[in-house]
Amino acid sequence: MIDFHVHMGNLGRERYPEKPPLGVDQLIDWMDRAGIDKGVLLPLESPEGSWGYFLTEEAVAARNRYPERLIAFLCVDPRYPNAADFIDYFVTRHGCKGLGEHVNGLAFDDELNKAIYAKCDEYSLPLVFEINSALCYDDVGLPRLEACLNEFPNVTWVGHGPAFWSAISAEDPREGYPAGPIAPGGALDRLLAQYDNLYADLSAGSGYNAMTRDPEFAQGFIERHWHKLLWGSDIVYVNEPVPQIAWIREIELPPDVRYAIAEGNARRVLGLD
Repeated sequence: MIDFHVHMGNLGRERYPEKPPLGVDQLIDWMDRAGIDKGVLLPLESPEGSWGYFLTEEAVAARNRYPERLIAFLCVDPRYPNAADFIDYFVTRHGCKGLGEHVNGLAFDDELNKAIYAKCDEYSLPLVFEINSALCYDDVGLPRLEACLNEFPNVTWVGHGPAFWSAISAEDPREGYPAGPIAPGGALDRLLAQYDNLYADLSAGSGYNAMTRDPEFAQGFIERHWHKLLWGSDIVYVNEPVPQIAWIREIELPPDVRYAIAEGNARRVLGLD
């Protein structure tokens, strides 16, 4: 399996020592025990993104330590004055394969965010983003995201987060982990069908909730979009529960669909094949 959404480092610093830093050796040990072949390291460099920071250079150093197991993305706060040069440097000098996790306190289509998207468009990078009620925020129906899908067609957009996954339902509460049946006609169904450059990240409570709150709807959703779904954990802490591991192994799927979600789609997006 390829885990498309991996963190490490000191992201739980406000709960230290109960949430100690997750080191790269611990991460690899967890991957070994979980049966995960490769992980995509997603730094977090915006203050709203987490309680701590996972810096791009830390992801690069971890990748260099385990180059067969880890793939480094870069991340930069869009309010950093040299953000464009930062992206150039870490793509060309350090071989970062994408950008993310992109999450900050600006609107999704804020001009500072769009400057980041323009650089990703220039390099045809995958970009893992979170949409939440107050982070990279959008409106009901995800119109800001849709405008960016059109404006930056060379970006491979990989969506994640509560307000992204709540749009799986036409009854979209915009936040949290909604329970109960999903109302057909959600914006996410339409956007995944309409835009070749949009993918969906199944990690964290948001992705897991979307796939388990209404199993019958989820089966149909997977049948429609299996080639656009990327399995991930969103691991942050030592000994963190990851129910997505059991889900991908136990849900009834044709073998080719399970492989695509667990690994094949990620290989295509990352250019590993």
